[in-house]
Amino acid sequence: MSGFLPISKQDMEACGWYYCDFLLVTGDAYVDHPSFGTAIISRVLEDAGFRVAILSQPDFHDERDFLAMGRPRYAVLINGGNIDSMVAHYTAAKKRRSDDAYTPGGKSGKRPDRAVTVYSMLARRAFPDTPIYLGGIEASLRRFAHYDYWADRVMPSILESTGADGLMYGMSERSVLELAENLKHGKKGADACREVRGTAYFAHSAAETPFEAVECPSFDEVSADKPQYARSVMLQYGEQDFVRGKALLQRHGKRVLVQNPPARPLSTAEMDRVYALPFMRAYHPSYEAQGGVPAIQEVQFSIIHNRGCFGACNFCALAFHQGRYISARSHESVLTEATQIAAMPEFKGYIHDVGGPTANFRFPSCKKQEEHGLCRDKRCLFPSACKNLEADHTDYLNLLRELRQIEGVKKVFVRSGLRYDYMMADRNDAFFRELVEHHISGQLKVAPEHMSDNVLYYMGKPSFSVYESFRERYARINQKLGRKQYLVPYLMSSHPGATLRDAVELACYLNRVGYMPEQVQDFYPTPGTLSTAMYYTGLDPRTMKPVFVAKTAEEKAMQRALLQWRRPDKRPIVLAALKKAGREDLIGFGKDCLIRPAHGEKPPAGRNAKPAKDARRRPAPPKKAGWAKPKRKK
Repeated sequence: MSGFLPISKQDMEACGWYYCDFLLVTGDAYVDHPSFGTAIISRVLEDAGFRVAILSQPDFHDERDFLAMGRPRYAVLINGGNIDSMVAHYTAAKKRRSDDAYTPGGKSGKRPDRAVTVYSMLARRAFPDTPIYLGGIEASLRRFAHYDYWADRVMPSILESTGADGLMYGMSERSVLELAENLKHGKKGADACREVRGTAYFAHSAAETPFEAVECPSFDEVSADKPQYARSVMLQYGEQDFVRGKALLQRHGKRVLVQNPPARPLSTAEMDRVYALPFMRAYHPSYEAQGGVPAIQEVQFSIIHNRGCFGACNFCALAFHQGRYISARSHESVLTEATQIAAMPEFKGYIHDVGGPTANFRFPSCKKQEEHGLCRDKRCLFPSACKNLEADHTDYLNLLRELRQIEGVKKVFVRSGLRYDYMMADRNDAFFRELVEHHISGQLKVAPEHMSDNVLYYMGKPSFSVYESFRERYARINQKLGRKQYLVPYLMSSHPGATLRDAVELACYLNRVGYMPEQVQDFYPTPGTLSTAMYYTGLDPRTMKPVFVAKTAEEKAMQRALLQWRRPDKRPIVLAALKKAGREDLIGFGKDCLIRPAHGEKPPAGRNAKPAKDARRRPAPPKKAGWAKPKRKK
């Protein structure tokens, strides 16, 4: 298994190890690729001289797998995987998923629900005196008391339920190295976190933190009082800035949860160093017989060039996890990785993506951020582009041009999310033109999410008019280039603030432009977002004003069905939704109608006259382009 980190006692012995410094436990299969947090953290520690063993998807029924490689010298590090284990297991409708892309063979059931909690308990049972620290998205978004959608109640910090000594939130390269050095020099438990930015831990007193601090409403208060929960979330969001952010305190019974200020983002040189580490860019060979790990397919020939997102949509956890500040790699670093990809035997000439959380961000949104941090109460792109925003795609465009010149590269795609509002704020069309000409294949996916400005306000997205302008501009550029490429909008139903009437208006718009989405994402109330706070409290934390929330299964199903109104299986619920919304005018034969009346039923009087019999006949199906008429045999 040359090149991979040890995953067994035999691997350790083959390396000449009789112990490891850190046992890194993960809910994913072991994939040594820079798109996976386990790979990044393990390689960063290895580069600093520490011995790291990987325990992936251990049997969660007892502690035997934890004991197999022996007690680690310094600590057990635990993450639930690249995505939250509950999201990996359940849909937004709380239905069990049948597969798991991060497991060999795509099989489900290899990790437990609430994986971080279960693994922590097993690690404590296996190694009672060894420190345990949490990381990854599952722990990061649960560092404070939080609403849990699956249990439908407010739960305490994950540090309370796991009994761990501390956790690292956000992108943790700096935090984990500082923590490791503290452990190496004899510090233990929560004390090893005390002065480390980007960490959280429990203390006996608020006076124990060395940073200036702000106190949130306690766990008892946010559990009993929804307005207090909403205020707590806004306080937490307000301090997630590495320049001006303060420590945050939240009482849990007799103890105080301390979140230290965020870690400083990596510089360009530091990011380059991380991405130059000796990743194998593959899953561990032991998974080959099980069919490999499906998740590698999307990222094996992709490149991450940035981190952070100043878009800060309310339903997205990025602002609370990675932060809004943009860090980016140098051109040289990205080109080196692309050259390595081009030399891989399986590479067919196509780089699948050059992106990140938002593909077209290469630098902070304005010059003030280095000194003053990001604005506490203002957004860079919402409700419209800030006057201080520097919208410039020149650097990203030059990077893409350089990538296209690498020998062996046929095509460079951009498939990560593109902020179309940021593109519209750039007065130079060069990036837009070259994106359409060189970096998409048949369709471009963007995320307007809705067309109702009422809903977009609660989402933290710009007015729908911005998307319409973008759509028209996209069409003009395609026409000028002689291309016929499509725009595919991602849409979301049942977001807080979205009423049934809003869903009807969106369906009417889609009908008018001739598009019906194959997939629609229901709003998923995951921990750590403003939208989830709206869902739970019925209040907008930004204003503390009431907000409508579709919570019943029927309400959600109606909004979702309206966006797929042409599907025969959705007809009964679409019909019921239109009647409930008082929009029977959309039941009929007119071009603006969404569905026809049931057989023998008349449309609403005076609204859509029933057409003549001949007019209702279906036209002959069009001939398929490219199909030749068969010749007669002689």
